[in-house]
Amino acid sequence: MSSSFEKHQKRRLISSYFSVVLSIALVLFLLGLLGMLILNAKKVSDHFKEQVVVTIYLKESAKEVETKQLEKSLAMADYVKSTEYVSKEQAAEIMKAENGEDFMDFVGYNPLQNSIDVHLKADYVTSEHLEKIASEALNKDFVEEVTYDNDLVNLMNNNVKKISFWVLVISAIFTIIAVLLINSSIRLAVYSKRFTIKTMQMVGATKRFIRRPFIWKSVRLGIIGALLALVGMAIVLYYLDKTFVELELLSNPVLVSLLFAVIFGLGIVITWISTHFATQRFLNLRTDELYY
Repeated sequence: MSSSFEKHQKRRLISSYFSVVLSIALVLFLLGLLGMLILNAKKVSDHFKEQVVVTIYLKESAKEVETKQLEKSLAMADYVKSTEYVSKEQAAEIMKAENGEDFMDFVGYNPLQNSIDVHLKADYVTSEHLEKIASEALNKDFVEEVTYDNDLVNLMNNNVKKISFWVLVISAIFTIIAVLLINSSIRLAVYSKRFTIKTMQMVGATKRFIRRPFIWKSVRLGIIGALLALVGMAIVLYYLDKTFVELELLSNPVLVSLLFAVIFGLGIVITWISTHFATQRFLNLRTDELYY
């Protein structure tokens, strides 16, 4: 009978420890993913901003030397990431590939214009900068027209500001929830040992002596949970980096290492603090209050 009871208690204890480790791992994993999102939010927004194209259409009378000079001056500008000269023949081939048919068969000639596609650096993709760049280009006699999607730029910039704000708010809320969830799991684990705590106290053990083994046990569980979370984060980060190569998620290993260190540290700190206060609560209770 006694052996059966001990086995039952052991199974309950293992189940309790497993649930604590699992909850810590899941919460820290989600917190780590949110941290990765915050660290790479600017990279993601910059990537989409740099997809905006400013197209400078050239007149038929534009000389080759003028075109090359304009392209070279644009490529050397601080605000330009890259430029590409697109001849009217290339533009026709692109349109043919997109539409699946040769429009020149119907028109009889190529009505398209030679152009220069300009990709700006993300910090310069604003309505003010685009308008200034367009004005400077239009001052050239051989430039016919400058086009860009101003509505898309405004929409993108407004959305980036909104998303950045809400990501910070959600991060703060999620951090609080993470602490509460881990704290709840730790308290449940300590609750199952409340009579042991009170018995040790009644035979003269100090509060510090009673807390120590509980804290070390929880810290070890926190370390295991944090390591599991870090493994999950590493796998997700690896596949995201392989899938979205252009974002260069691993281009700054120092920041990534710092994020991993913070998540690992949180696993230790939160479990230590939660266990300290959980054991303190039961140490301060009277014996008859342990049954409620």
